Parts: sequence; structure tokens; C-alpha cells
Amino acid sequence: MRALRLGMVGGGSGAFIGNVHRMAARLDGHFELVAGALSSDPERAQRSGKDLGLPRIYTDFAEMARAEAARPDGIEAVAIVTPNHLHSAPARAFLEQGIHVICDKPLTATQEDARDLAAACAASSARFFLTHTYSGYAMVRQAQAMVAAGEVGTIRVVQVEYAQDWLTEDTASKQADWRTDPARSGAGAVGDIGTHAWHLATFVTGLEVEALSAELSSFVPGRRVDDNVQAMLRFRGGARGSLWASQVAPGHDNAVRLRVFGDKGGLDWSQDTATQLTFTRFGQPRQILTQNGPGALDAARHVSRVPAGHPEGYIEAFANIYAEAARAIRGEAATVPGIADGLGGMAFIDACLRSSAKNGAWVSP
Repeated sequence: MRALRLGMVGGGSGAFIGNVHRMAARLDGHFELVAGALSSDPERAQRSGKDLGLPRIYTDFAEMARAEAARPDGIEAVAIVTPNHLHSAPARAFLEQGIHVICDKPLTATQEDARDLAAACAASSARFFLTHTYSGYAMVRQAQAMVAAGEVGTIRVVQVEYAQDWLTEDTASKQADWRTDPARSGAGAVGDIGTHAWHLATFVTGLEVEALSAELSSFVPGRRVDDNVQAMLRFRGGARGSLWASQVAPGHDNAVRLRVFGDKGGLDWSQDTATQLTFTRFGQPRQILTQNGPGALDAARHVSRVPAGHPEGYIEAFANIYAEAARAIRGEAATVPGIADGLGGMAFIDACLRSSAKNGAWVSP
């Protein structure tokens, strides 16, 4: 099947997430990167494009959107990999030209921008996708399918966490610079990694957060955004949960974990052992399920590439989001986060900020 022509906005030299998107996009051959406006700095945009061997290099995303839409061989989708406050404008520019958008999360830096982007999505013939990476893991898909099949019974408790240590001290780096700037990030840990934890919990369980009580902390002196969030969750239907996201947790590089407990059993998944899912039926021995191993469901096999025992990880999970986006663009059935997930994430951030400002008062997203 012909690769879809892909463009990119942001992700120039030295940008971590841009390189991740490029690796994920090309892993399964669904996309070919042919154009980019890789930086707001014209010289860096040209240099970055030449380093990647791009056939078409732009220095302005609006010009790129117009030019590519006018070409018979123009891009069919664009990846937006800019800082949060620069998601909305380029995404809207390409949606208005009928070009599909694959955007890094969170959706935007502000609720106003999120609403504007949602309106652009509603008015466009193109699709919008959001790269909530952890929903791409095979055993996360397995967990979702098991919950839907009633394997854990009625859900009672959901525990999710995302812990990092890279901002334990004040640090000078390109990534830290914009992520700790409220004007560019919109929020700190709650937006950067808290939204991942929120999405993972709701994606697997299918539950909706009805209310939450949150405390956001900034432990590093002088830091203008939160670097730690703890939230209690009330799910519609009666389940309860908690969410912890921290960027000041020494000993944790990128520790993502989800536990779901029902009246029949429990599930436990961690990114540290991503190809395994622990399942325990109440009163029975613990089982370790593996992707493509005994007990693996089609939901897991569908997004696995290698035989049992061969590990897959972060890039493969990210590539699954791109592969599902390609299937959706081609009109096939696909499971991929979209604008609704983005709006939900923004509502989660806003609720956490409001709750914390009111000393942990219970609020509705």
C-alpha cells in the first residue's frame, strides 16, 4: 500500500519529540516525510530540513499549508510537534486546507485555543489525531479488551501514576525551558505527563471522571509551574481512584503504571515491563500475560510486530498511533485518540488547577 505523504511542523535539530514522531511514522511504512516547517527560525528550518533530506522545506507553516494543498503531490497529513502553545494555529491552518493532522499532546496550552481547534475540526473534512502514546502499547490494548469483556467485573478502584525525576533540580535545557514556562506549556507536570496518566486510566477502563480533588505543588524554588500533582478521582458509576504525576521523583526515569481492581479480579501494567500484564482473578494465583503469548487477545496481537518473547517498547507504541491514524485516513476501522480525547485532557488540566487553587476542593472536569 502506498505510503501517505507526511509533513511536519516543528521538530527541528535538537528537538526530542520530533525525532520520536519521525521514527514512529516510518516504522511500518505508512508514511513518507516529504515536507516540513521545522522551526520558527528560518535558518534553523532550512538546516534541519536539509539534514533530513526533505524535498520541500518551508520557513512558515501557513505558507506550507497553502502550498501543499495546491500541489497534486502535496502532503496528505501533517505532524504538529511544537510546544503546546503552538499547537492550535498550525493545526487549524492545515485542517482548513483539508489536510489531516497528527498532533502531539496535550491539545493546546489554553482552553480558548482548545475550543478554537475543536471548531476547526468540526468544520474540516480532515481528521484530527492526538498522540497519547501509552494507549498504543499492546498490553494496554489487552487490558482494555479484558475490562470490556468483564474479566475484572465491576470496577471499584483505579490507580494510575507517571513518575519522572528529570526536573528534581532546576535545570537548563531546551526541553526544560519551554515545559517550565507557563506561557508556552500552559501547565507543568499536570499537563505534560498528568494528561497521559488521565488518558491511560480512562482509555483502559472506559470510565468517565465525574469529579476530582487535586493538589498541585511546585517543589523547586522559583519554578512557575507545578512539578508534582496528586489527585483523587470519582468516576461516574461509583468507582474511585487516584492519580499521581511527578517530575521530581528521584529513581524514576519514565515510570508509568496502571492498576485496575474490580469485584472479580485485578489488572496491573507498568511501562517498565511493557510486554507483560498481570491479571489476578479473586482467590486465584496471579497470571503474567504476554503479548503474542498464551492468553493474548486479538486486541494485543493486532498491534504487535514480533513473536512472543521479543520485547517491544515506546517507539513501537508510538508507531501504533501512527499506524492507526493511517488506517483511519484510509477509511479503515481504527482505535486512535482524537479531538474528544484532547478536549477531555484539557478539561482534566483545568479541573486540577481549579481544585488546587481551592485547597483541593472537589470539582467537575
